[in-house]
Amino acid sequence: MTAEKKERSDWIGRLRMLLKKYRYAGVILLVGLVLLAIPSGKSAAAGAQSAAKAEEAFNLEEMEQKLSDALSKVDGAGKVQVMLTLKNGGKKILATDVSTSNENGNCQEERKTVVVSQGSSQQAPVELQQYYPQFQGALVICPGGEDAAVRLKLAEAVSALTGLGTDKISICKGT
Repeated sequence: MTAEKKERSDWIGRLRMLLKKYRYAGVILLVGLVLLAIPSGKSAAAGAQSAAKAEEAFNLEEMEQKLSDALSKVDGAGKVQVMLTLKNGGKKILATDVSTSNENGNCQEERKTVVVSQGSSQQAPVELQQYYPQFQGALVICPGGEDAAVRLKLAEAVSALTGLGTDKISICKGT
């Protein structure tokens, strides 16, 4: 056996020993590389759709309808109608770029809203925070509104979903 073959067999022996010793770490590393190579399935259009959903404005009527549908399923309530009032509207805080200039002792400030490109010709402002409207009160009208147990269940549900205290929720018997 030549020195070159002996050196090669020693190297292969060390490699086998390392592979045996670190086989689990190697498997995890290999799985991680495979997962990184798999495309996520999100295209630019899907990313734009999720951004559009996030930007979707709060819809009071839709919220009232969802709440009515959910409360109608409470045992003994019957068909529920909900009316919500808002304390304040929603608010978005957009990123702005402020540049100041000082010419001849006059300080001027210029503010520009930061926008990002969302495709070939679309631009959208960069949103830093979004505040949703706060509820002021709720009126719940249902046929089971005279039963104390039903009233309690409805008041707890509306309170949990809107953040209102039970003193801000009125439950009335309706037809």
